[in-house]
Amino acid sequence: MLKPGTILKRLYEKLEPAVKNRRIADLRVGLSYVGVKLDNDAVGIAAVLPDITSKGCTFLSDAGCFAGSDAVDLLKNLVEGKNVLDRAIGLAIANALVEPPGDRMEDREATTYFNLQPGEKVAMIGLFTPLVERIRATGAQLTVIEKNPERLELLSPQEKKQALKNCNVAIITATTLLNNTFEETINSLGTPRCVAIMGPSTPLMPDIFLDTPVTHLGGAIVVDSTRVLQIISEGGGTPALRPYLRFVNMIRK
Repeated sequence: MLKPGTILKRLYEKLEPAVKNRRIADLRVGLSYVGVKLDNDAVGIAAVLPDITSKGCTFLSDAGCFAGSDAVDLLKNLVEGKNVLDRAIGLAIANALVEPPGDRMEDREATTYFNLQPGEKVAMIGLFTPLVERIRATGAQLTVIEKNPERLELLSPQEKKQALKNCNVAIITATTLLNNTFEETINSLGTPRCVAIMGPSTPLMPDIFLDTPVTHLGGAIVVDSTRVLQIISEGGGTPALRPYLRFVNMIRK
C-alpha cells in the first residue's frame, strides 16, 4: 500500500541533484495553472486546483521575491508544501527539470493506446471532457469520479469504491498528486489491465511509478514558453494553452 505523498517524494529525490544549481527566472500563478521558467529557459507547468484556501489575505507571502531565488527551495514544496498551491509550484518546477526520453514518447491521441473493447469498464478519476465521447464510442462502460460538484454529479463512496475495484482501465488525472489522493486511488484499484496518469501536470518520469500499476503517462511539453507564461498570467486554462503545448504519451509497461 502506498502512503500519501509517496510519488511526489520520489520525484523530489530523483530531481534534487539536478536542481541544486538552478534559479527561478520567472514564476506565474494563474487561475488554472502555475508556470515556472528556470534560468536555463526550461519551463514547466502544473494545475491550480479550485479548492485553495487561505486563512489570510494572501496565498503566497513571498510574492515578489521568487525571481532569482534558488529553485531547490521551491522544489521542496513537493514534500513540504502546506497546501495544493505550494505543491503545484513544486510540481511545475519538477516538470521543468524532467527530461523525458524522446525515444519513448509518441503523439497519438491518448485513447488509441487503451484498446478499449465493448463492455469493458473504464473508471475516469477527474473529468476529461474531450475523452468522454471517444471512450463511449468504443462501447466501453464509463464511470467518472469527480470531486467538483459543479462539473458533475458526485458518486457515493460505495459507487466510487466499486468503480475503482472493478474497472479494466483507469484514467487518473495528475492533479490527484496535488491533493494527495493519488495513492489512495491506486490502493483502491482491483486488477486493471491499464492505468493511465493524464493531464499537463503529469511528471513524465516513469521511474517514480515503479511498483505501482501505472502503465501509461500522458503529459505535455511546453513548446512556446512566452505564450504559455502569458496565457497563465491572464487566467487562461487548457484550451488556451493547447496550441503552445506538445501532448505526449509514454508507455511504462
